[in-house]
Amino acid sequence: MFGIFQVLFVISSFGQSMTDLRSKKENAEQAIRLTSTLLDEARKNEKTTLNKLSLISSQIENRNNLIQNINAEYVMLDHYVTENTAVVNMLQQDLADLKKEYGAMVRFAQKSKSTNDLMIFLLSAESLNQAYKRLLYMRQYTRYRKTQLEVINVLSKLIKEKAADLEKQKQQKLQLIKSKQQENMLLQEEKNEQDRTVLSLRQKQQDLRRKLREQEKIQNELDRAIEKLLQEEAGKTGRKEEFELTPEQKLIAADFEKNKGRIPWPVERGIITERFGVHPHPVLKQITVKNNGIDISTQNGSKARAVFSGEVSRVFAISGGNMAVIIRHGTFLSVYSNLKEVYVKAGQKVSLKQEIGTIFTDSADDNKTVLKFQIWRQNQKLNPQDWITR
Repeated sequence: MFGIFQVLFVISSFGQSMTDLRSKKENAEQAIRLTSTLLDEARKNEKTTLNKLSLISSQIENRNNLIQNINAEYVMLDHYVTENTAVVNMLQQDLADLKKEYGAMVRFAQKSKSTNDLMIFLLSAESLNQAYKRLLYMRQYTRYRKTQLEVINVLSKLIKEKAADLEKQKQQKLQLIKSKQQENMLLQEEKNEQDRTVLSLRQKQQDLRRKLREQEKIQNELDRAIEKLLQEEAGKTGRKEEFELTPEQKLIAADFEKNKGRIPWPVERGIITERFGVHPHPVLKQITVKNNGIDISTQNGSKARAVFSGEVSRVFAISGGNMAVIIRHGTFLSVYSNLKEVYVKAGQKVSLKQEIGTIFTDSADDNKTVLKFQIWRQNQKLNPQDWITR
């Protein structure tokens, strides 16, 4: 007989995998909803801007992620339906065998149900010991019949539940097909909009180059502030590029390291619109853009928050780039820039998710609200996406 525990294991393992997959799908859907909100705000400005292009590109990436998750869910459901159809067939075969066996037992019992027959069966024993064994056999036989009936009832109920569940999964497969078709249509529309936006922006290359030079100037000023801090910390130890750490700072650094991939975002809700490292400019040919961190687009009025407990090392203004805050977490630094208002000061201890400032909204550029966020390990630039919660 196919084990009932095996059936339950199949159901349990499928449920856990599907829960993880649907959680990822929900995250992608949330990112799409937020990006749609930011795009709607940006579209109020009829000008074609780099910000619009960044949001459209992020939306395309989010849409692709969602389609991939839909595909993965469909494949898993298809496998589940196939596998469990086989399970139901085996259970039905087991049930048929049990019913056949039970029927034979009932017919045998009916033939020998007479009290006289039972007495003759017992009295015909050659010894008292054999008569006792025959009595035990009859009792065991009766209990076995009862057990068989219980198993038949359990199997019948399980088959009914599994059949209903399979029908539900088949309907979900059909719904996923429709969802994928809809998402693919939206994806194509977004790609068309992206192409139109790039084409339009290529008519504004001079303005784009000017903005790129301004961004590089802001980045260089921020880099100099971080380098100055690194030099000061290294000077305390007399050893180049090495921080002096108190016992408390050592613990914070160790905790920060252990939480790689689980550190909260520096905003409550946001999407990444520019990634870490060197990459091609989205419009200007043969021009690369360097980012020491990531750009996170969010909504007007959003607050920046500390990604970990630590101590504020620097609060300073950047010419043309608003305010910046550097928080030290032992050997790690988290850097938050493009703030219009700051709530903390140098030397202040901050806690996890504590609000440290309001992010600047550029009313002249689609009401763009972008936090520039970096993570350093002493003098080493790290990719924040490797550290924050995925």
